[in-house]
Amino acid sequence: MPSEAPHPNTLELAADLRAALGSLVRSLRDGDELPQNQAAVLGLLVRDGLSCTVAELADLQRVRHQSMARTVALMTEAGLVTQQPHPTDGRKQLIAATEAGRTALLDQRARREHYIATAIESRLTPAEQDRLRAAVDLLDRLS
Repeated sequence: MPSEAPHPNTLELAADLRAALGSLVRSLRDGDELPQNQAAVLGLLVRDGLSCTVAELADLQRVRHQSMARTVALMTEAGLVTQQPHPTDGRKQLIAATEAGRTALLDQRARREHYIATAIESRLTPAEQDRLRAAVDLLDRLS
């Protein structure tokens, strides 16, 4: 049974939220040293301490194998990841974050968090900060 169409006010709220989040994300990316595709790969590898093949990373990121192979090659060249032989399949390589890759990702995250914290403190009143804190919980429920 198809769900009912959202109320026009809810659709407007959704459009406003998408635009605001998009603007925030673009402003956060302005100072990034890591390209988004490399940061996403490092995020996967660092968050769970994973080692993955290029094919697995491509599937997780929903990109073509060739695109991920190019990204991994650039990251390997930059010292952000290492490639090690797969323990059971000699045709494959396992990709893992290096300490430099982990540091680059964590530094980028820290810079972004500092930017947001500074904006919160300088642009929002204490009452607005409380409302934002509550809104974060609501955003978590949407995802």
